[in-house]
Amino acid sequence: MSIRILIADDQEGIRAAFRLILDAQPDMTVVAEAADGRAAIDTALAVRPDVVLADVRMPGADGIEVTRALAGTGIHVVVVTTFGLEEYVHAALRHGAAGFVLKRSGPALLVEAVRAAMNGDMLISPQLTVKLLRQNAPRREASDVVLSGREEEIAALVAQGRTNAEIAAELHLSPGTVKNHIAVVQRKTGARNRVMIAAWAWATGRADP
Repeated sequence: MSIRILIADDQEGIRAAFRLILDAQPDMTVVAEAADGRAAIDTALAVRPDVVLADVRMPGADGIEVTRALAGTGIHVVVVTTFGLEEYVHAALRHGAAGFVLKRSGPALLVEAVRAAMNGDMLISPQLTVKLLRQNAPRREASDVVLSGREEEIAALVAQGRTNAEIAAELHLSPGTVKNHIAVVQRKTGARNRVMIAAWAWATGRADP
């Protein structure tokens, strides 16, 4: 099954470049484009793509508003932007973005961000600093959270940037079991996504960034 993608960016040249990159992948198809955030939301709800690539700065509604509007719909939103400003990263993660990619990161990272979102993982451009992720850590002290031994292992591996498949292979578990453990860790720590699990693990000394 091909991953169905909607590209939302107010620059036609960017949309065209992204379409060329993504349509060249054997497992991806661009099914729609939008030149502003409001059109992105309406089109996404009508077309039901698997992934929306949303620019942060768009007329109508920005990429953060698009992320918020599509939360809970089953549509993954990867924020793609020229700007790696702290407030954008915070807002994107807080509202459930499935990735945050700087346009200058290159086509390979864009493609991997789409695949990661579909796999339930999250990819963030490496140019973004550990400091930004630390500041997104859930506000719970280490003493307030009790994880099982297996959950501790998985939280540490998430903090190392491992995907669900990699964790499953290392711990000799099924990917589904890993996904279930991560859901439990999120609930116990108050993390909204795996990046926040990583930030919590770093902040509580369970892993080194």
